[in-house]
Amino acid sequence: MSIRVLLVDDEVSYTEILAERLTIRGFSVETVSNGFEAILKVQDNHFDVIIMDVLMPGKNGIETFTEIKKNHPQLCVIMLTGHAELNTAMNGLETGIYDYLIKPVDIDELIGKINLAYKYNQMAQNQTKSE
Repeated sequence: MSIRVLLVDDEVSYTEILAERLTIRGFSVETVSNGFEAILKVQDNHFDVIIMDVLMPGKNGIETFTEIKKNHPQLCVIMLTGHAELNTAMNGLETGIYDYLIKPVDIDELIGKINLAYKYNQMAQNQTKSE
């Protein structure tokens, strides 16, 4: 079973390239271009990890994360950020964001973070089932 990843970024060409690179490496990837679409997509589908940009029109990454976490508290979210938004992403760690990476992201580092987030999510689900 492959890890299901949702990519959320308003830079469509960047998202398409990243999705292709992850798909080649065995991940099951879906993409959306804004926070509103991400919230709807998560309601109708199961994802193991979300990779989301901080700055997006409409709902930014932090607002979208907050909304998603209400109904999916175990879902791990990795934020992508530029240097200018680094403080925002770091502050997001306090609200439950799993991790963040600075754009442009190194694909091997991203894959490592996805795998760790997936394992963390699986352990949290197993712990919840045993309680």
